[in-house]
Amino acid sequence: MGELDLSKTEIGPFSWSYSERDTILYALGVGCHREEQRYVFEGHSDFAALPTLAVIPPYHDVLASVPLQDVLPKYNPAMLLHGEQYLEMKAPLKASGRLLTSARVLEVQDKGKAAVVVIHTTSKCADSGEVVAENEITSFMRGAGGFGQQRRAQRQPAAVAPNKPPQRKPDAVVEERTSEDQAALYRLSGDYNPLHIDPEFAGIAGFDRPILHGLCTFGIAAKHVLKAFAQGDPEALKSIKARFAKHVFPGETLRTEMWQDSPTKVIFQTRVVERDELALTFAAVELATPAGQAKSRL
Repeated sequence: MGELDLSKTEIGPFSWSYSERDTILYALGVGCHREEQRYVFEGHSDFAALPTLAVIPPYHDVLASVPLQDVLPKYNPAMLLHGEQYLEMKAPLKASGRLLTSARVLEVQDKGKAAVVVIHTTSKCADSGEVVAENEITSFMRGAGGFGQQRRAQRQPAAVAPNKPPQRKPDAVVEERTSEDQAALYRLSGDYNPLHIDPEFAGIAGFDRPILHGLCTFGIAAKHVLKAFAQGDPEALKSIKARFAKHVFPGETLRTEMWQDSPTKVIFQTRVVERDELALTFAAVELATPAGQAKSRL
């Protein structure tokens, strides 16, 4: 079995300019309410971006331009499933600005009938060149395996940690009902997959109605962890990783169950209350400061 040359998959940078309006739109998309003025009112003295806004730049031309056909002979974008997401913040995300995002295929695994691909993206501040955030996006490609080659990479330990919840009651629980219009609102931040808005397309994919974006659930869960362990301080999030285990329908209730694993690590899982199914698993947040020592509130 050979090893793939992934150097030709490197692309970018792609420019993405975002305004205070985009920052507010994202916050509303992950369920922030008018009371959470810091994230929904540009006139607030501590107006800020939720750190998980940093998952959005790759959806502005970047991911669609990664030449997956160069490493997967049977690549079919319709057969792609978003499996896991890892986000690491390298610097605070400004409430508005311009980011330059580059991408490369980091890892490819041949699973026989399917393939697993990890895409790494780096977003830098266009003005200073400072790295703001890095994403690792793991996708499961149905029907794309059997090519006989693969490439493993040395990944960040937090990106591959199993994050098994302890055998005790959660240290904190936050519950939030999503809106029937949650997906319709979230998609305006950049992920326009019709699976999340078109009933006919959702039916073809095997769902009786459109489903919520996994990254919307991801953002909601991050907000819950920051609320419970960091007084809502957006700069407290160092990294977050989760596996997308089950779909969520807009209007369902999400319950994030959290365990403090160390002073700076919180293991969590997010459950769909109505169906008692886990939507996010193998999940954790690394905090920049020990839990309870953050400086701000929602």
